[in-house]
Amino acid sequence: MLSGCNPARSGEAENYTLKFSHVTTAETPKGRAAEFFKKELEERSGGRITVELYPNSELYGDKDEMQAIQSGAVQMLAPASAKFTTVAPSLQVLDLPFLFDTAADIPEVASPETEVGKAIYANEDLEANGMKVLGLWDSGMKQIHSNNRTLAPADMRGKKYRIQPSDVLRTQIEAWGGIPTPLAFAEVYNGLQQGLLDGGENTYSNIQSQNMHTVQKYITELDHGYIGYILVINSDWYESMPADLQRVLEEVAADSSAYNREESQKVNEESKRVIEEAGTTEIVIPTEEEREAFKDVVVPSEYEKYRDVIGPEIIDELLERQGES
Repeated sequence: MLSGCNPARSGEAENYTLKFSHVTTAETPKGRAAEFFKKELEERSGGRITVELYPNSELYGDKDEMQAIQSGAVQMLAPASAKFTTVAPSLQVLDLPFLFDTAADIPEVASPETEVGKAIYANEDLEANGMKVLGLWDSGMKQIHSNNRTLAPADMRGKKYRIQPSDVLRTQIEAWGGIPTPLAFAEVYNGLQQGLLDGGENTYSNIQSQNMHTVQKYITELDHGYIGYILVINSDWYESMPADLQRVLEEVAADSSAYNREESQKVNEESKRVIEEAGTTEIVIPTEEEREAFKDVVVPSEYEKYRDVIGPEIIDELLERQGES
């Protein structure tokens, strides 16, 4: 049965194939959650839904995955929120610096009842572009990786840092004095190895799984940002399914999100240990005062800069939480 086809209309048995493409390896938090999703959905649907997983940019990469889901070439993605910049600008809220102090804050700040949560789960721009949100998956908190010790914004001045394509990420790197350089995830290692980049920002699991640490001397554990993946499904494909399978799909997606959150912390801790044991990279822990110096440069200024793009009610909620208003 072809993907996206509604066999009920032709009188055949209702079997569906769901193609799920993503850009990280199978051992990252996203990769593990995708495997969990596949196993659970196939079992709970009684085999009526088959899930084909395409990790590590095997099928589509950063540059073309959004077009793939809108065209129906794939049925599910879990892109980082930064990749929705042009499709759903308000999702850039998840790119704001120091949005969460720790991963433990994520469920509260981004719950469906908050303004941040509504921007994720009830996003009208995504709906208008043929995507339905089924969950928020964590990659974890971001660290700065580089070839020089980075304990103050001045240490970033004039150096090139890979970012995901997001205006929010671009201007916060610029605020710290760095030169933001958008680059596809699969191309970062080569960019670092060849000296085209001085560093970047990512989670421990993404740094380790792509071997970035082997070509970077330092990682600063700044926890300055968050990488969250928006689990989306092609709306037309979802609507083509009978109601009972829609319910199963949503239940499995919710359970996958819970599973992902648990795995994210474990995987990042394990990746940090692997990096430490490799001995090629020094992990630098800034003091509270050093971390605050980074924060003072971008909060609340970066929040206010994107008030109209992200939404004033969202920014007000966040600044109130941070005690800035």
